[in-house]
Amino acid sequence: MADNDWQMDWHYRWGRPASTGILKHSPEDFVVNEVLGFEPEWAEKGQHHWLLIEKRGLNTDFVARQLARFAGIPAKEVSFSGLKDRQAVTTQWFSVELPATREIVWADWVLEGATILSAHRGIRKLKRGAHKANEFVIRIRGLTELPEFEARLQKLSQGVPNYYGEQRFGRQRNNLTQALEMFAGKRIKDRNLRSLLLSSARSWLFNHCVSQRLAELDDTALLGDVVQLSGSHSQFTLMELDDSILNRLATGDIRLTAPLYGRGLSSVALAAAEREDSFIAERQEWLDGLVRAGVNADRRPMLLVPTDLSVELSDDEAVLSFSLETGAFATSVLRELLVTQEAGSGGSE
Repeated sequence: MADNDWQMDWHYRWGRPASTGILKHSPEDFVVNEVLGFEPEWAEKGQHHWLLIEKRGLNTDFVARQLARFAGIPAKEVSFSGLKDRQAVTTQWFSVELPATREIVWADWVLEGATILSAHRGIRKLKRGAHKANEFVIRIRGLTELPEFEARLQKLSQGVPNYYGEQRFGRQRNNLTQALEMFAGKRIKDRNLRSLLLSSARSWLFNHCVSQRLAELDDTALLGDVVQLSGSHSQFTLMELDDSILNRLATGDIRLTAPLYGRGLSSVALAAAEREDSFIAERQEWLDGLVRAGVNADRRPMLLVPTDLSVELSDDEAVLSFSLETGAFATSVLRELLVTQEAGSGGSE
C-alpha cells in the first residue's frame, strides 16, 4: 500500500473546526488521572507492590523501567494498566512483582518528575487495560472563534468518532511502515515493538473504516451491525431495526461498533458485513499479517461520548474537564472542537 493511502485526515462529524488553540503550553495544561474503578486486594505480605505515581514530563514505559532498575528486577515484572501522555501531569498505578519475603523501601526511589503518592502490597498484579476510566483537565490557550467552539461543545453529547490518537502511529507514520515490513516477512525480535506495530496496524484499519462509515452514513444503523451495551463489553447483532432498537441507539443505551480486524469469526452480518468485507478486501495484506501474528478479532464502539463534562471559558482560554472510558483518546474529543497546535511543535494534531 502506498504511503499516500495512509491518510490521517479522518472524517469530522461536523466539518473541520474553525477554532484554533495551543495545547500543552506546559505539562500542567494536560492533566490525566487514572480511575481504577475497583479496590485491589491488599495483603500485608503480598508479592505485588502497587504504587500510585504522579509523573510530569515522563512517559509510562520510562517510569516502569526505572522502577525495575531500582528493584533490581527485569522490566517485565513491572505492570501498568495503560499508557499516559508524556507532555502532561498524570497519576497512574504500577505494580511491581517481588518475592513475598523481600522488603523494599519505596521512599528511597528517586526520579526527577515522579512522586510515589501511595504504596500497598497486593495479591495480584495490575493487568493491562484493567482501569475503568481516565479523568482529564485540559487547558487550551490562544483560543479563537469562541462562538463556534461553544456551539461544538453542545454537540459532544451526540458523540465524536472514537478514533485512536495519531500518537499510536509513530512519527511520520513510522509504525505503519514497520508493520508492513513485518507483514512482508521482516523479523521483529523485540516483543514490545512487535506488539506496538500490530496495535498500530489494527488501529489504522479501525480509524479508516470508521471514517468511511461515518462520512457515508453518519450514525445510521444497518441490518447486521454489531452493537455494544453502554457501560459493558456485551455485544449483539442487529437482525432487525424496529422502533425499540432505534430508540436505544438514540439514547445511547447501545452503541454501533466497528471491527478491530484479526483472526476469528465476526458476528457482523447482512448489509453491515458486506461493507466491512468490502473495506478489508482492499487491504488484504494487513488482515493476513494480523491473522498470521495471532491477533484476535474484536469490536470497538464507533462513537465516543465524554462524561462529567464541564468547561471554564475566558476570552482566549478554555479549561475542559471530562472523563473517558479506558482506551479512548482525549485528542479525539479535542479534534472535533478545534484545530490544536502543541506549544513549540509548529504543527497541528
